[in-house]
Amino acid sequence: MTPLTAETVEIHDGLLIPYVEQGDPDGVPLVLLHGITDSHRSYEPVLAALPDSIRAVAITARGHGDAGKPETGYDADQMAADVIAVMDALGIDRAIVAGHSMGSWTARRVAVLYPERVLGVVLAGAFASFHDKPEMDGLLEEFDALADPIDPAYARAWQDSTLGRSVPEAFMEMIVEETCKPPARVWRAAMRGLVDARLEPAGSVTVPALLCWGQKDAFVPDADQERLLARIPDAELRVYEGGGHALHWERPERFANDLAEFAALRIAA
Repeated sequence: MTPLTAETVEIHDGLLIPYVEQGDPDGVPLVLLHGITDSHRSYEPVLAALPDSIRAVAITARGHGDAGKPETGYDADQMAADVIAVMDALGIDRAIVAGHSMGSWTARRVAVLYPERVLGVVLAGAFASFHDKPEMDGLLEEFDALADPIDPAYARAWQDSTLGRSVPEAFMEMIVEETCKPPARVWRAAMRGLVDARLEPAGSVTVPALLCWGQKDAFVPDADQERLLARIPDAELRVYEGGGHALHWERPERFANDLAEFAALRIAA
């Protein structure tokens, strides 16, 4: 698999955000948001399986990968503002916004704050809230003990914990390399941005939503998916049998198909 060449866009305060783009420039826009400590490269297998009819844009969040690494701004509101700024820079008026884990939290916030910019949201491995997740405090304590440079063995164990089934070794080696790029302070700040969000993002998601959840997700229980279904009026759940938290790595073709099907429905609507 040959990775796409990353471009860089400058948004507010001179922050540099890497992204990759593929597909028909006039196709339905799809913005892909990665999880904590990942980068846009985590979507490479999914991008390879998407149809050319979709204008897919995968971006790297502040502090992650090769993006700028400011001291602040790792809360959901600022992350959402970053997404809108990238869309503005790329001339995207409305898009389907898809996010995994931390990225799903950002995607929800984009949908709440900027509903006029969102055709629909895809939430993969999505938490309903964090106020009932005491284990996150333990994870933050673990991150507090991290030092630079990030130990590749720790990064590998961290990413292995998200899996319910194996992925190609070459892909995981790349993921570990990307995982080591955020400094320890970004690991802490990004996790703090989630842990401090004890209540779900204020406001309701009113756009159509697709929930994708791995049956063996070690981080997000099925109860969270039920709560999301109850709170989002137009939502559908798709369960990945045997899948872990990183279901888009384990089943990239299926996830790409689900994204394409969701996009087709948004066009038809």
